[in-house]
Amino acid sequence: MKKIITYGSFDLFHEGHYKILQRAKALGDYLIVGVTTEHFDRKRGKLNLVDPIMTRIENVRATGFADEIIVEDHDGQKIEDIQRYGIDTFVLGSDWVGKFDYLKKYCNVVYLDRTPNISSTIIRNDRLKLIKLGIVGTGRIAKRFFAETKFVSGIEAVAAYNPETVSLENFSSAFSVMSFSNEYEDFLDVVDAVYVASPNETHAEYVRKALVAGKHVLCEKPMTFTYDEAVELYSLAKNNKVVLMEGIRAAYLPGFQQLLSVAKDGTIGEICDVEACFTRLGDPQSREMSDARYGGAFMEYGSYTMLPIFKLFGTEYEDVQIDSILGETGIDRFTKVQFRYKNGLATSKTGAGVKSEGQLVISGTKGYILAKSPWWLIREFDVRYEQADRIDHYEAGFIGVDGFRYEIAEFLGKINGTSGIDYKLTAEESVAMAKVVEKFMNIRRKQQGF
Repeated sequence: MKKIITYGSFDLFHEGHYKILQRAKALGDYLIVGVTTEHFDRKRGKLNLVDPIMTRIENVRATGFADEIIVEDHDGQKIEDIQRYGIDTFVLGSDWVGKFDYLKKYCNVVYLDRTPNISSTIIRNDRLKLIKLGIVGTGRIAKRFFAETKFVSGIEAVAAYNPETVSLENFSSAFSVMSFSNEYEDFLDVVDAVYVASPNETHAEYVRKALVAGKHVLCEKPMTFTYDEAVELYSLAKNNKVVLMEGIRAAYLPGFQQLLSVAKDGTIGEICDVEACFTRLGDPQSREMSDARYGGAFMEYGSYTMLPIFKLFGTEYEDVQIDSILGETGIDRFTKVQFRYKNGLATSKTGAGVKSEGQLVISGTKGYILAKSPWWLIREFDVRYEQADRIDHYEAGFIGVDGFRYEIAEFLGKINGTSGIDYKLTAEESVAMAKVVEKFMNIRRKQQGF
């Protein structure tokens, strides 16, 4: 008898789950299905589990494909189970290709293609549905984003759009999704929500069309180049009763939220100054290093450095001064933005092709907070005082690589109405950033002679 084994959380059970069990069963005579516990899923970095384990087990059992169902609750269990049950073939979805090749010394390993156009649900009958996500733009950031979607329960990337067919073909060959290169409207028809990761100058129009079509939108920064357009898009989202969220990943990290809480609770006294720096020596051919109109240091990293300033001092500054050093290509190689508030000062420093200490320093009357580079992917920070030997060290949870899964989880929570009051990055803060971007664009164009 040929034995097959597969594993999964099987949360929000849908057609994709059904089909992979069906195909796994067809590979042999006896199918064992491992269902992960909530604790183990959290440990391996999966967020937003909805269904309890007994519901997930019953949904697997109801398919009729599983001859035996077991529970997975610890690292290393797959090797134990393969040996214990005499497994011939280990099966998992193609989004895990290569991850479990180490099991080949124990049995055959098969990765089955994902189901690109899955339905919302086929078995479960309760309040939430699976959100079908479409990705606009298929470059480097879209690939990293896609890889993180599998760690957030309740959302599935099913489609990609890019008028540049070569990039789209490379993306769709690497990831099992429906691809669209001509009609954006056709792409919107097959999804519930959209992630916009296209070139900066195309963001606003893609967002606008998606909102009009009644789709939820998560957009990479900067979402717009003008204050008026940002106001328009958030108003459009509100009128159409859909979620609009700007993708500044740092805002949604547990460590950043903890840092803000410590800064605001009086630990360092009255906050007097915030200085945030983000610089990178990037690829000379990359957008941020070569696109004089829409790339450069501030367009690429300014949203991050403005984030802690607006979160701690608010959006009502008294004055803002912007100074840039332009490179040979016309990009801003280094930009310093200085904000003056009634009772505080703040500085945003960004560099593309210029390197500096990328830290976040929040200065107060009793001490200061230091978050070292890369603070925009914050895992830890210190509170320091007048006494050099007195340092309070804080560490926060961080799962994944780039922080995408926290952003995706927040987006899904807003769609489902489970994330509470919007506070991590508000529409007001996003609009305020657009206002500074507009001022920066006007100054840089004058410098460039446009």
